[in-house]
Amino acid sequence: MTLQFVKMHAHGDDFIVIDRRGRDDPITAHIARRLGDRHRGIGFNQLAVVLDCADAAARITFWNPDGTPLDTCGSATRGVADMLMREAGTATIVLRTNRGLLTCVRESGQRVSVDMGRPSLGWEEIPLAQAMDTERLPLEGDPAACSMGNPHCTFFVDDLAAVDIATLGPSLETHPLFPNKTNVHFVQVLDRSHIRLRIWERGGGIPQGSGSCCCGAVVNGIRRGLLDDTVDVQCDGGTVTVHWDGHGGVVLTGAVQTVVQGTVAAALMGGAMESAH
Repeated sequence: MTLQFVKMHAHGDDFIVIDRRGRDDPITAHIARRLGDRHRGIGFNQLAVVLDCADAAARITFWNPDGTPLDTCGSATRGVADMLMREAGTATIVLRTNRGLLTCVRESGQRVSVDMGRPSLGWEEIPLAQAMDTERLPLEGDPAACSMGNPHCTFFVDDLAAVDIATLGPSLETHPLFPNKTNVHFVQVLDRSHIRLRIWERGGGIPQGSGSCCCGAVVNGIRRGLLDDTVDVQCDGGTVTVHWDGHGGVVLTGAVQTVVQGTVAAALMGGAMESAH
């Protein structure tokens, strides 16, 4: 079999979109890993599969490059929204993910915003391994935690350049405190409306950016009293804006760009399908 795909990125946070509306969904963990291989496949931070949906324009499921599923991806959600709004000739669209119904809006300057929903702040919702104050975890570095549909652990540091993310990230991702593993953020607050963010992504390593991680980092910064309700987040690949009023949904806004459209070779898909059985 063959698959059509579109590769996009949001300030370097790259993802591929596979539109399967009106057709079956062939993606398995094994196929996601094959497609996510940057040397023998396509390569991505996340894979978004677009499916039919009765109560929204489409339903999206997400995969990490290591073949693990995830419930949310802010960058890929905005990419799908951009594609489907262009297709429909509209400036707003509603998409369903495992986070629920998400409203996306076309903004000025070819930017797209998505209401990512309310953050989960309780220890059992994130989840953590035991009851505790999620604003201050009992870990060296005094991080905070929340969930945007996937778990986030945020460290606030004085000098981001001094943090060895490649060493710290994997051990924190798999720390026993996080039964479902966690995304790890390292944040340097520049002022109350600007932060510099670097990320260790659960199941993905060090990306140039991550929409949900930007949201989680800002939520935790606001909870700590360090940030205002609208924050520009500077990642390695560029800047996005996150707004949270402390009560409702977290709104993520930034540009998305199409890189290439193509067809996955039948041999790659066939070998993956055979190996999966």
